[in-house]
Amino acid sequence: MSTSMERMSSGFEATASDWIHLVGICIEIFGVFIIVAGIMWSTYLFLRRRVEALHYDQYKIRIGRSLLLGLEVLVAADIVKTIAIELTFTSLGLLAGLVLVRTFLSWTLVLEIEGRWPWGRELLPVSVVHEAGKTTS
Repeated sequence: MSTSMERMSSGFEATASDWIHLVGICIEIFGVFIIVAGIMWSTYLFLRRRVEALHYDQYKIRIGRSLLLGLEVLVAADIVKTIAIELTFTSLGLLAGLVLVRTFLSWTLVLEIEGRWPWGRELLPVSVVHEAGKTTS
């Protein structure tokens, strides 16, 4: 009796693991789709307008934003896929490395797009700070 329960339990675990792995792959495909669609859409908008410095900057910003969103989705896919496999220190280390690399890429993209690190606050002009401190009667 216990062996049949063990077989059923291991069969369920294998099926659940396969499904979780499949969900992870679907999330990865979605992340790649976000990146590709963002680049295609940004290129379409860029080519539709005249080539000027302002439009080129907007083009870079649009591509950077699609890359950021795609990288976030790919990190989520890596986390889901790591859950699906038997958790070992090796798989956990691989996940940590992937998340570290993709996080660094995200930070550098934010620096490129916004001109500041993600944790840096935007400096407000003194007039805005003074206006925020005033009370209205």
